[in-house]
Order: sequence, then C-alpha cells, then structure tokens
Amino acid sequence: MSNNSNPNYFRLGAFVLAAIGVLIAIILIFGSGQLFKKSFYVETYIKQSVTGLDVGAAVRFRGVKIGQVSMIGLSGDIYEKDRPFDHRRQYVVVRMQIFGDQVNQKQIEDFVHNNLRARVKSIGITGVNYIEFDFSGPSSIQDYPPLPFSWTPEYPVIPFLPNQADEIISGIQKFISSINNADLENTQKKFDALLSNLNLLMSGDGKDNQGLVRSVKDMNIILERIAKVTDKDELSILMRELVGTMVALRQTMTSIQGDTSLTIENLKQTSEQLNEFSRIASQSPSSLIWSAPPLKITPPMNGSGEQSGASK
Repeated sequence: MSNNSNPNYFRLGAFVLAAIGVLIAIILIFGSGQLFKKSFYVETYIKQSVTGLDVGAAVRFRGVKIGQVSMIGLSGDIYEKDRPFDHRRQYVVVRMQIFGDQVNQKQIEDFVHNNLRARVKSIGITGVNYIEFDFSGPSSIQDYPPLPFSWTPEYPVIPFLPNQADEIISGIQKFISSINNADLENTQKKFDALLSNLNLLMSGDGKDNQGLVRSVKDMNIILERIAKVTDKDELSILMRELVGTMVALRQTMTSIQGDTSLTIENLKQTSEQLNEFSRIASQSPSSLIWSAPPLKITPPMNGSGEQSGASK
C-alpha cells in the first residue's frame, strides 16, 4: 500500500512546487517589476511627524511617480547610536528608491542648489501620504533652511520642507506664542490713550482746540458763502463793477501820466533858468543890481596930452 502511495505524494509535491514557481513568475512578470529596473537611493530628514507615510508610499516629481519609499527610521538608531540619548537629534530618516539611471552626487548637489526639496503630501481626503519632489521658491528656502546634521549620510540627501498644514499650524503657534509674550496691560493703556487722543481731536477741548467736527462745520459755512458769492447773477454784477473800476483806474492813470509829463517839462525849464541865472551871477555880479555894467576907466598912456576920461 505504501508503494502505491509514493508516486501520488511525489506528484502532489511536484504540483505544489510548480504552482509556487508559476506564482512567483506571475508576480515578477505582471507585478511592479521593480527588480528589473535601474534605480538609486536618496534620503531626507524630517523633524515633524510622518503619520500616514509608510514604506512603499509613492515618490513623485510634480505629480509623476519616480520611485517609492524604501525605509523609514530614526536618526538615533541609524546614525547616532554612539551619542548620548539627550544629544541625539532624532530626525525621521526617510530613504527612497528612485527609478532610473544612477545620478551622481554632483548632480544631486546641483539640484539641491537650485532649490530641489522633498515634502510630504496627501492624496485627497483619504489621508494616504506620499513624498513630493519639486523646486521651491527662495522665500520658502529662507524660512526653512536644511536641517543640520553631523554624520556622514549613506545616500545623497534631499532637504525637506514642511507641508502646508504644518506651516499653517506653525504660524498659528507662533502667533499664539507672540500673544502670550506680549505685554497686554501696556498695550491696553496705549490703546486707551490713542482713543482719548482721537476723541480730543474730533470734539476738541472747548478752549483753543475746537475739534475736527467744529472745523468741518465752519468749513461748510465757508463753502456755502463761496457758493452764494459765485452765484451766476451776483457774479455777473461783480464782474461789471470790476470792469467799471478798471476803466476808471485806467483813465485816472492816463490823466496822472499827462500831468506828470507837464510837471517834468516845467521842472526842466526851471532848472535851465536857474543854470542861466547862476552863470550870469558868477560872471558879472553887478548886473544883478544895474541894468548894464559901469563904464570902463582907461588910464593915460605914454605921456599923451589927452586927458584921461571914461571910455565910452
């Protein structure tokens, strides 16, 4: 009976082994087939919680899948075993398998220099997280510089950026912390003083400062008066009076100009007469008393028998 059963066991065992082999072949051929793809590894360090991110999660570049998460661990267990526990940074180390040809260290450093960063994102409302690679703006790089570390990484490092939810939560925490640290009492006093000054500015102090409200009322009164003055009929009357005044002023100026010219001419003639009078007075002062100068007396010359007399 045992001789008859041995072939059956052999066939059963061969069938099981063949089924397992076929199953493995199907998995390798029709599965992901990652064993036959070229790939390399990179890693990133995260300081926040990575809840929802598991091994096998997709790694994408601008939405296109380029790899998968291969390992998630703590830097204290991987790189900081020889350091005291309280001196460990305890970053979350996420290693990723990137499909494609090998990229050397220099190329990755160039990508990082051009602001290539890794970030945890989630798919819709399912809560399934994945790693997203993208080039970030300068503002994000300044706000979130790469995390410092003192060990030699096993694989090239892509710096990490917090996701948007973490940024919002971090901003709220900073705001609450600033409120807690603020001096609310002094701030309240300054605010009360500001309100008091505003009330004084609006209503005035009843003395020299009439307040903005009173100034606005006075301004309205002035504007009403200006509106009345600039009324069409009154403005026409005012313009006619102004024209008449200008004509009278022009006539007065013309008359004054004629009288001024005559006066200047008289002054000129008077000045000439005074100059003539001064000349005569300097040359012959006697003419100012006699009508004609006296006769000139000629003395006798060379013993002449002629008697001296007044020359005619």
